[in-house]
Amino acid sequence: MKNVTILMSWLIAIWVLNACSYNQNVINSENNKASAFKVDTAKVSINSGWKFKKLLPNENDENNHLVSFNDDTWNAVILPHTANIEPLVVNNQWQGISWYRRHLDVPKQLENKKVFLEFEAAMNHSKIWINNQLVADHHGGYLPVVIDATDYVLPGEDNIIAVRLDNTDNEVTGPKPLKILDFNMYGGLYRNAWMTVKEKIYISHANLANKVAGGGVFITTPKVDKAESHVQIKTHVVNDISSNKQVVVNNAIYDKGVLIKQKSSLLQTINANSDAEFVSLIKVKNAKLWSPKSPYLYDVVTTVFIDDKKVDEQKTRVGIRHFELKNQELFINGEKTHLRGVNRHQEYPFIGYALSDNAQYRDAKKIKDGGFDYIRLSHYPQSPAFLDACDELGIVVLDAILGWQFYADTDQFRNYTYKSAKELIRRDRNHASVLAWEVSLNETKMPIFYMEELNRIVHTEFPGENVYSAGWMNEVYDIYLQARQHRILHKSDHDPVKPYSVSEYGDWEYYSRNAGLNQDKMPKDMRLATSSRQLRAYGEKRLLQQVKNLQESHNDNFNTKAFSDSYWVMYDYNRGYHDEIESSGVMDIFRLPKFGYYFYQTQQSPEIKPVIKIASYWNEESSLDIKVLSNVEEVHLFLNGKLIAKQTPDNGENTENLAHPPFTFTLNKYEAGTLKAIGFINNKAVTQDVVKTPGKAVALKVWLDESGKKPAAGHNDVLFAYIAVVDANGTVLPNITEEIDFTLNGDVKLLNPSAVITEAGIATALLQIGDKAGNVTLHAKQGELEGRLSFITK
Repeated sequence: MKNVTILMSWLIAIWVLNACSYNQNVINSENNKASAFKVDTAKVSINSGWKFKKLLPNENDENNHLVSFNDDTWNAVILPHTANIEPLVVNNQWQGISWYRRHLDVPKQLENKKVFLEFEAAMNHSKIWINNQLVADHHGGYLPVVIDATDYVLPGEDNIIAVRLDNTDNEVTGPKPLKILDFNMYGGLYRNAWMTVKEKIYISHANLANKVAGGGVFITTPKVDKAESHVQIKTHVVNDISSNKQVVVNNAIYDKGVLIKQKSSLLQTINANSDAEFVSLIKVKNAKLWSPKSPYLYDVVTTVFIDDKKVDEQKTRVGIRHFELKNQELFINGEKTHLRGVNRHQEYPFIGYALSDNAQYRDAKKIKDGGFDYIRLSHYPQSPAFLDACDELGIVVLDAILGWQFYADTDQFRNYTYKSAKELIRRDRNHASVLAWEVSLNETKMPIFYMEELNRIVHTEFPGENVYSAGWMNEVYDIYLQARQHRILHKSDHDPVKPYSVSEYGDWEYYSRNAGLNQDKMPKDMRLATSSRQLRAYGEKRLLQQVKNLQESHNDNFNTKAFSDSYWVMYDYNRGYHDEIESSGVMDIFRLPKFGYYFYQTQQSPEIKPVIKIASYWNEESSLDIKVLSNVEEVHLFLNGKLIAKQTPDNGENTENLAHPPFTFTLNKYEAGTLKAIGFINNKAVTQDVVKTPGKAVALKVWLDESGKKPAAGHNDVLFAYIAVVDANGTVLPNITEEIDFTLNGDVKLLNPSAVITEAGIATALLQIGDKAGNVTLHAKQGELEGRLSFITK
């Protein structure tokens, strides 16, 4: 039986009634029910209803795209989708050819409409057919594939979309081959897919329009001031009708749904089969400005009218803000700002890149909660949903094209990267969070003419002041990105004039044999023990070593003129060629925190959040030098109710312009029981932490990682469930390594391909939420120990 998703008469009603207006409910045609939907005009998800197959070696696929092909034996899947479920440690990642097919019924009434398809990502070389016709041949797995499908779909008939993906090594896109690559490029249609229906006079898609500094809706803020700010909106309107049309474009700015200002253009004639740009400047009094401390967002609603009839509308979320680099310092809305950041790879365990939008938000939320206000998106364009979350949460972004230790001296490769730079800017230019564009191939020697062209693209695609390119070589680019280990090795490379960011630090210089910190003189086991690459399973001592490295390297950044730094890395990740997970993350691959996560929390002002964390398991193996991570003025430590000592942060050292060090309390002997730390500001207790010596295991504790987004049905949502072995006090037993048995009830699926095993006392299950909302129960069992969790999906 074929899977058919019908674009119902409801969609036609949307157009007839102009129900595409701002803040309007539309119809989710996949589930045949009304629901609140994220839309720009009639934008409908086509994530469900797909059939999927991985091609076997030497299997013939020349007919797989044909309408007549029988795909009944293929697997039914929903997007986002990974081409292959991988093991936890991925050192033999699947690469090959995969296929997706989908039936799409387009109602006869849409015969005179425009129809567009968009795949947010398709890894890596994609070919797409509609009704036997090849409509796209696209290289690159991180930026969208957008198709004007108007001339290929058949309204009133069943249409077939076929997608062929190839994620094998690719010299057109790079980077270097997977067997020597230090991260993974997982396969699949791993982000959302959309169908958009428009009238034949419409706001263009920026990538399809292919206009320099134009196409779609392009919003800038040429003046930012608390008293009066200017918002400029450039709108590209296309007339695909064979007669001239008189058009008016209205722009309205909304603050939490309340109209605060709007402005309409003069009546303008767009000739038949032509296009025009409309530029509007709106002055906003007393605007709430966007910053990491206060990420305030407005909605700009752009509406196209013909004879007072609305024919198209698009909502764009914007922040009114001003970035300026001056004398190597960063000013946000005129306030000098130093950004503390981190790098991120976008992978999840088992499913690679196939994260739901909710999962993208949860990743960003943990970054913000970790004390970071800046992120470098290494080393490729990441999900629009992740950028949306950065806008909402106040995380400044360094946006990047794909590039890592690979340059091909061919026009095909250069043209691919030039195109990627243009498409990245056109996709992300309206995001308040984006500070600069890393149009550079990381750790790659690039010719000057090539960098000059990439830099030129930045400034022609985004003209105006305070627009910045960034690159890891000390030529051409506006911002110089330099990893700490490169600065140690090549001190002469640092440009004392150019704005400077420490792009990576805290990992490689503590592991490498050649970074200048005497690792080459250490035996390998000592070099590993003193590195920042520490799994949670390695225990308290080595996790504290990571904290020591973080403090030392972060302090060293203050000896530079950098306006920002970004630790390597936020989350543990797989390395493609390597038989071990790269474990320098301050959270592990399952997003469980290490002590290093709390170290960074303490680097933020206590005005944001007072933090205290006892970095000890307090068992017989624990150090007697108790490290308390905190950003308060004074800490009191108690053991079994007895005050041990009081300390201020500097421990006799000058901490001005240095990372907040841990408070260190030295005990004379080990005594089982309860450690309690209380933090004081202005002699007032503001926060505390308690650690109890682990006792006998009595139960399993189960909880979900919601991180600001509850599990959602109907969106292929994925999230982690954690199962901890605990004693009667609820203390996790950190030395337990056991397999956990699972029973799940409800519309939910366990994605772990093998046994769920505890690491440092906590096991992780990756759950995929199905289409049906309702109750879900999880029953975990390990021997005589049990734990249960119930939650509701909506």
